[in-house]
Amino acid sequence: MHQEPHPSHLLRYEWIEIIRKHSFAAEEAGMLQTEQLELIYEQQWFKLLAPKVYGGLEASLPDQIRLEEALSWADGSLGWVITLCAGAGWFGGFINPDAAQEIYADPKVCLAGSGASTGVAEIMPEGYRLSGHWKYASGVRHATHFTANCLIQQNGKSVLNEDGDPLVLSFVIDSKYAEQVPAWKYIGMMGTGSHAFNLENVPAPTSRCFKIDHDSPLIDTPLYRYPFLQLAEATLAANLSGMAMHFVDLCGPIFEQKLKESRRMTEPHRVILMDTLKEVKADLEGIRNQFYEAVDASWQACLTGNLTTEALKPVSITSRLLAQISRESVDRLYPFCGLQAASPDTEINQVWRDLHTASQHSLLTFMD
Repeated sequence: MHQEPHPSHLLRYEWIEIIRKHSFAAEEAGMLQTEQLELIYEQQWFKLLAPKVYGGLEASLPDQIRLEEALSWADGSLGWVITLCAGAGWFGGFINPDAAQEIYADPKVCLAGSGASTGVAEIMPEGYRLSGHWKYASGVRHATHFTANCLIQQNGKSVLNEDGDPLVLSFVIDSKYAEQVPAWKYIGMMGTGSHAFNLENVPAPTSRCFKIDHDSPLIDTPLYRYPFLQLAEATLAANLSGMAMHFVDLCGPIFEQKLKESRRMTEPHRVILMDTLKEVKADLEGIRNQFYEAVDASWQACLTGNLTTEALKPVSITSRLLAQISRESVDRLYPFCGLQAASPDTEINQVWRDLHTASQHSLLTFMD
């Protein structure tokens, strides 16, 4: 059976130092710090899924998911922002080439946005005019562009698609046209800057409108033929896995210290403590192996033109299982960690808060 290595093997020691050194400052500021961003720009992590033809890395699905897990292991907020913003960079495979050349010309290009269809795009002679409000857009505070889904209208009336439903199209807009609205007030992922944004009568040429269609991408390479749903499921699950692995790693030294210092801990309690840690590690290792086997197999099917529903189903199933077991693993260990796990000033509490906040994403809530 495939044995997936620890996510840390993909990161240099100095990267981890930079990322973690500034994680609490990022929380306090509500956005990634300059030193973290400089590392991201240097390694082009925001361009992880952007097309090569526009200067992106266009990383393979297995490579980018493993890297995102590793970055989330280093820090939940940073990993999440890279995953969401690099994921929006994937839209470059579907954006008008002339517009895409302009968008990706910025060496610090970063696309942030929301998948919610909470805006309206009125058809105009010169293209569209956008208005609306979108919430929970991670990375907006340093984004160069925003993506937004809009209901299409003409003369104030909804335009319908072929099925008779309201037509929804996606747009990419320069960030200077958006009004940012502070909105993130949750216990975790505080460094992501996941604020809301407004657009009010913002003009958008037709070249800034795009539609995701993996059957006919404008950049016809395997990455853009891979369905967005399974790509999103797998990337988000990998984020939760990375955070869970970080929590488990922190438990090791805490438990060892407890065994040394606690005079009241009986031998049966000592056995329960270490057996639970061992079981959690085994559970995470097992589901990570299954998850990456499913991801790798689906990618190979995509490369050979044999990507079917049956090949994709294991990705959806194992993504949800990985998310579930990541949450359950952390919750099994948390009661043994003592008050330091409940203190907001500790690393282990930060990881706990980040995981329990990120795991509320609706995409991986249900097992269907």
